[in-house]
Amino acid sequence: MNAAKIMAAPSFTPLVTVVLLVVLFGAGAAAYPGFLSLQVVLNLLIDNAFLLVLAIGMSFVILSGGIDLSVGSVLALTTMISAALLRAGYAPVVVIVAVLALGALFGAAQGALIHYFKLQAFIVTLAGMFLARGLCYLISIESITIDNPLFVAMSQTQLPFFGGFLSPGAMIALVLLAIAIYVCHCTPFGRAVYAIGGNEQSAHMMGLAVGRTRVAIYALSGFCAALGGVLFAFYMLSGYGLHAQGTELDAIAAVVIGGTLLAGGYGYVAGALSGVLILGVIQTLIAFDGTLSSWWTKIVIGGLLFVFCVVQRLLSFSAKK
Repeated sequence: MNAAKIMAAPSFTPLVTVVLLVVLFGAGAAAYPGFLSLQVVLNLLIDNAFLLVLAIGMSFVILSGGIDLSVGSVLALTTMISAALLRAGYAPVVVIVAVLALGALFGAAQGALIHYFKLQAFIVTLAGMFLARGLCYLISIESITIDNPLFVAMSQTQLPFFGGFLSPGAMIALVLLAIAIYVCHCTPFGRAVYAIGGNEQSAHMMGLAVGRTRVAIYALSGFCAALGGVLFAFYMLSGYGLHAQGTELDAIAAVVIGGTLLAGGYGYVAGALSGVLILGVIQTLIAFDGTLSSWWTKIVIGGLLFVFCVVQRLLSFSAKK
């Protein structure tokens, strides 16, 4: 009985994720000397800062019972717009503010279509994915190099962190995660997100502003996608329409592996970090091995995602009983 209660608890799946992360680190440390060095761990955050930002926004969407397939394309569009505006001579601060605002507006428009026209989130955001990716190629079919001094400095700066270093992008992602955790668990907006994901009809009956909240959720996801695009531009120093292909699926996988239920109303934003770190550790293990194809990353992630979805379904059945 006690075991059943533990498995049905909301914290069980995120706990399994943390245990899996520890096991992966342990396996890496046993197989490869230096795997557990501080900088190797910090490099996971540096290399995946943009993915963590996307996963944070995706967490709110999935918690509300929705999905957003457009985030990878919005990320690519952000890099293209940023590169084009910088090449045209606009100030970098103006460019960053402009693309963040555009990302939020793009997401809000999708949220409005989903709620007020009663359209499926999958279809609306799939259309948004094609639209954003197509707009990239209207700007340029070639990669646009970014040589702005601010972007170059953000790419090369190393911030001291407990004997190692982090990039500014990684620090921004961690600060955003802390803010998102507070918003999700300590504000009326966060409670409304959980309520809508748990039962939208009940949320209506409680007097919650479901429409306004849903638009805000997708606006937040669009903002995070645009911010992820800015961090990706710092990382790659280029804008390109082929950037981040399939990243929306990586963000969804990170959120689900982090313990958030795909049906909504159940999970923790903090799980996005453990989910992203697991994806990063898998990539790092394959890189350390040196003999495996990079496609094994997708195979392992797909297997993990399948297992976590099945576990979530079984836990939801046991909780109903």
